[in-house]
Amino acid sequence: MLNRAQAALVALHKPEGYWCAELQGDSILESEYILLKFILGQESDPDLPFIANYLRSLQQPDGGWNMYPGGANDLSGTVKAYFALKLMGDDPEASHMIAARNICLKLGGAELCNSFSKFYLAALGQISYDACPSIPPEIVLLPKFLYFNLYAVSAWSRTMILPLAIVSTLRPVRKLSEDLGIAELYKDPAAANAVAGRLKGLPRSWREMFLLLDLSLKRFEKTAVTPLRPKAIREAEKWILEHMEGSEGLGAIFPPMVYVLIVFKALGYPDDHPKVVEAQQHLKDLFIRDGDAIRIQPCFSPVWDTGIALHALAETGMSPEHPVAQSTARWLLAKECRVPSDWAKNCSDVEPSGWFFEYANPHYPDVDDTAMVVMALKRAGGHSAQHAVKRGINWLLAMQNDDGGWAAFDRTRNRPILEHVPFADHNAIQDPSCPDIAARTLECLGHCGITAAHTSVRKAIDFLKETQEKEGCWFGRWGVNYIYGTWQVLTGLRAVSERMDHKYIRKAADWLRSIQKPDGSFGESCDTYENPALKGRGPSTPSQTAWGAMGLMAVAGHASASDPHIRKAIHWLIENQGDDGNWEENWYTGTGFPRVFYLKYHLYRLYFPLTALARYRRLSNG
Repeated sequence: MLNRAQAALVALHKPEGYWCAELQGDSILESEYILLKFILGQESDPDLPFIANYLRSLQQPDGGWNMYPGGANDLSGTVKAYFALKLMGDDPEASHMIAARNICLKLGGAELCNSFSKFYLAALGQISYDACPSIPPEIVLLPKFLYFNLYAVSAWSRTMILPLAIVSTLRPVRKLSEDLGIAELYKDPAAANAVAGRLKGLPRSWREMFLLLDLSLKRFEKTAVTPLRPKAIREAEKWILEHMEGSEGLGAIFPPMVYVLIVFKALGYPDDHPKVVEAQQHLKDLFIRDGDAIRIQPCFSPVWDTGIALHALAETGMSPEHPVAQSTARWLLAKECRVPSDWAKNCSDVEPSGWFFEYANPHYPDVDDTAMVVMALKRAGGHSAQHAVKRGINWLLAMQNDDGGWAAFDRTRNRPILEHVPFADHNAIQDPSCPDIAARTLECLGHCGITAAHTSVRKAIDFLKETQEKEGCWFGRWGVNYIYGTWQVLTGLRAVSERMDHKYIRKAADWLRSIQKPDGSFGESCDTYENPALKGRGPSTPSQTAWGAMGLMAVAGHASASDPHIRKAIHWLIENQGDDGNWEENWYTGTGFPRVFYLKYHLYRLYFPLTALARYRRLSNG
């Protein structure tokens, strides 16, 4: 069983020394790409019919599109899918289009779409840009000492804000004939074009204060001279171009990669400009052709997949001298970031290091990938990795936030007021400390010989105690959800030699036992982000069962073999393993933006169960 899983993982190892499996998102990837092509006037692209085929296949039986299997219909996703298919020639009176239209109206109408969706609708002439939040390009000029500045928001917001600032300023519109529009999706046509920022009376909350500011900005831009505007646009353009250098697209993730093409069009770049051609190719690289359909990935995950895979193989006992370990270490070492970029704005006092998520994204190394890679290199990278491991550890320690936790991309602090900014409705304008990343960092530090006696570790443990849920579990920001967070925290605490008989740790273990299913498995749905009362509930999955088992193993230690809950989880993994050594997993257990975007990592079903089986064997053998 263990050997078959190990062989299955090794068989997926690329000759260059890495792993990279498909990363699957939801329908907005396909619908937004189609909308982009129409905005650019490139609707004759021969790939579009194949993308539309895949988009149709994602429609739910009741007519809507959701964010993850088993999830509720999503209004913004359904509006964009309907619009994209209508543009592709689907008859609005066809049964599937009628069903989609009815879902949109049932959910409140297209006027309730989120902000990012509204920019697409404005660019295609369905609503006025006045209905979109104002994003002044002068943001790029704001000094860092201000509460709101470009480096006070999350890295992914940064890569979206500046392109959207240029778009909302230049207001490019592709005129469509009336019959191609989506007026039928609006319940209240007047509300559809209402100026974003409307409110009655004096502001009574931060949300209303920002709405008033948004309205004031719109009025100011229409009636006053904005002398800094030309400079701001030039600086924003410069920032975008600089952040595309050496990267596989702006931010190396789908949303800004799309909007940068709209920016180039609005700025007058010709279609054959090298930067335009490059940006188009980066998007096409995300395509997966399957018969008569094309699906689109949000980005690539090779560094993440490779770090976890090498860590799993180290758990099985693979030595640094093994050819697979050696080629993997060489590949990972070549990906270390040795030049400072955005992260250095808030953390300038450390030698550059860190690892990113994708093939090439040197501006955005992140704490989670760095912790995973450093831990894997420490265990299986051999002598050649020792200097990179030391740099990585120093970088991680420098990136710790004042609250004791770690965020994803920056050393930062929580600014809750920013969550009320009108264009913050993707629930991720900030990148605050979160338990799962803090705990993975502890796991990494522990593998590198740093224990609970270290000041940074004590601060992190205090942070984890403060963020523990009342039931005993921890929230999972980057994985679904409380099972992910709780497994990672318990594993991190064990790694730094925290005493595992503490009351708060026993409480977490009790929670894991309480949600384990009678057959030994674990499962939790993305629904828990909408409704935390569903903590720990959902369809059984191999990855989550592995997380649950490893969380309990972290507490039980060498007594794991005698723990009936752990034995049952391991038995479930063994019983559900396929003949090829892999497992089947149809649900999403990865998180992009809670309540907005979720992910299916196609290797989670293999390397996490492999790690759990290997750890169980190691602990059982004493």
